[in-house]
Amino acid sequence: MQNHYIVFAFLLTFLVHNSCALWPRPASVTSANDTLLLSSSFAIHSELKTTPSDLQDAITRTKGFLKTDKLGRLVVGRGTSDIPTFKSAKSLPSLTLRLSEGSTVQSIANEAVANLSERQEGYSISIPSDGTAAIITANSTLGLLRGLTTFEQLWYMAGGQTYMIGAPMEIVDEPVYHYRGFMLDTARNFYPVADIKRSLDAMSWVKLNTFYWHVVDSQSFPLEVSEFPELSIAAAYSASDVYSENDVQDIINYAAERGIDVILELDTPGHTTAIGFSHPEHIACNLASPWSDFASEPPAGQLRLASPSTVNFTVDLMQAVSSKFRSQFFSTGGDEVNTNCYTQDSETQKELNASGLTLDEALNNFLMATHDVLRSGGKNPIVKEDMVLKHNTSLPNSTIVVVWISSDDAKAVAEKGFRIIHQPSDFFYLDCGGGGWLGDDITLNSWCDPFKTWQKIYSFDPLANLTADEASLVLGGQIPLWSEQSGPENLDSIAWPRTASAAEVFWTGGTLDDPLRNLSSALPRLHDVRYRMVQRGVNAIHLQPEFCALRPGACDLDA
Repeated sequence: MQNHYIVFAFLLTFLVHNSCALWPRPASVTSANDTLLLSSSFAIHSELKTTPSDLQDAITRTKGFLKTDKLGRLVVGRGTSDIPTFKSAKSLPSLTLRLSEGSTVQSIANEAVANLSERQEGYSISIPSDGTAAIITANSTLGLLRGLTTFEQLWYMAGGQTYMIGAPMEIVDEPVYHYRGFMLDTARNFYPVADIKRSLDAMSWVKLNTFYWHVVDSQSFPLEVSEFPELSIAAAYSASDVYSENDVQDIINYAAERGIDVILELDTPGHTTAIGFSHPEHIACNLASPWSDFASEPPAGQLRLASPSTVNFTVDLMQAVSSKFRSQFFSTGGDEVNTNCYTQDSETQKELNASGLTLDEALNNFLMATHDVLRSGGKNPIVKEDMVLKHNTSLPNSTIVVVWISSDDAKAVAEKGFRIIHQPSDFFYLDCGGGGWLGDDITLNSWCDPFKTWQKIYSFDPLANLTADEASLVLGGQIPLWSEQSGPENLDSIAWPRTASAAEVFWTGGTLDDPLRNLSSALPRLHDVRYRMVQRGVNAIHLQPEFCALRPGACDLDA
C-alpha cells in the first residue's frame, strides 16, 4: 500500500493557479482562472442517510471559518486588485458531501482510531465556476473531514466579499503516509487542557492525525490514575497541574472528532523518577547526586527493572493507564536507560545476582511483561530506537520503533525488520537552538543545536538510504516539542507553523529533488497557512517580514 501511495503522488500533476495556497499540497489540483464568490446564503449539505454528529460539527466549523477567517490574499494590496473581477463572477450556492457508493457510514471519531492501514483519508473536490454546487466525495467521513479542511483554505476576503480564484477546480487527494503526528511533552512544564485543544485544532487544519502525548517524566507525574491516585498527588507540580481522568477523555474525544488519534507514552524504565515521590521502593538511584552520573536530566532515578515487585507494579500501571485510551497503540518509551544507575544500585545488583540474569536480559523480561499486558488489552506497543539498537532485546517485529537520536538510525532499525515512526532530532526537534537550560554554565547550548528551521524540517526525506523493502516499513513521522523551555506561553510560536512543514512531508511525500515539492513553492503556501492560523486564534510565529510574504521570492538571496 505504501508503495502504491508513493507512485500515486509522483504520477499526479499539480496544475494549480498561483493564488491557491493549499497546505499540505494535494496530490492533484487542476484549476482555471475564474473568480468565484461565496453566496451569502451558502449552505453545506450532507447526502449521508445518517450524518454522524461529529461530521455535522465539522460542517458547522467549516461554515464558521468561511465567515470569520476574513483573510486577505497574500499579495500586494491584500486582494484589492481582485475586486473588479467580482462583477462578472458567479456565486457558489452550496457544497454537497457525498460518500462513494458502497461506503459504510461511521463517525469520524471511530475512523480516526482504526488500524493505520484501514484509515481512509482520501477525498476529491469538484468546484464548478457556473454557479452550481460544489461536491466533496470520499470513502469515509474521515475523508470528508479532510476535504472540508482543504475547502476552507481556498477562500479569501476583499471588499467585504468572500471569494476564491481558480475556478473551476478539481482536487484529488490522499496521504502518502498513514502516520502523521505531533508529540507534546507535558511533564517538564504543564499545559492546560485548553492549550492542548488549541494544538489539536491546528493539527487538524494541516491534516496531522496523531497526538503523541508524552504525559509524564522524571520531573512530574501530572496524570490522574484512579487505580494509583498517589502518583499524581505526590508528583504533580500542584493540585491544579493535573490531567484528571475526565480531562483525558475530553482530550481524546476532542481529538477523535477532528480525525486525530491520541497515543500515550508512559516512558519506562528510565525517565520515571516522579514515581519515586510516592513509591521510592521501585526507583533505583532515586534523587542521587550528582544527577548527571545517573540520568540524562535531573532528577536521577529509574525503575528497578530486575525487581519482580517493580515489574508487577509497572504491569499494573500500564494496564490501568492504557485501558483508558481508545488508540490501538501505546508507547512504553525506553530511551536513555542509564546503566551506571543500575550498576550502582544495590537492590538491582542483588536481584540480578539472585536470578543469574544480565542487565539486558532483565530489561528484556521487563519489556516482555509490560508489552504482554498491552497486547492482551488490544494495544500495539511502541518503543524508542534504544530498545532495538542499544540493548539486546527479543522484541517481535510487530513492535513499532520511534527513530529519534538521528535520521541515520532509520536504516539500522529497518534492517532489523521493524516498522518506523520518524522523529529524528537532527531534523524535527522543535526545542533545538533554545540555548542551555541548566543553571550553572554560561557556555552550554542545546544538545541538538542548531535551531530547526521550517526549511530544514521540510527537507526531510523519509526514505533516505532505505531499500524498497525497507521503505515499506516507514509508517510516517512526528515532530516533537520537548518542554524544558516551553509552556503554554510560547507553545504556539514554538510549534507553528514549523510543525506544518512536517505535516506536508508526510501527507504529500517526495523530496526536494522532486518537481512537486520545493522550498520556493512551499514558502508562499506556508505563509498563507500561518496567517490563517493567526486569524483562528493560534499565535503562529512570522516566517519573514510581511513585505516578503506579500512578494513571493523577493527575499530570496538571489532575488
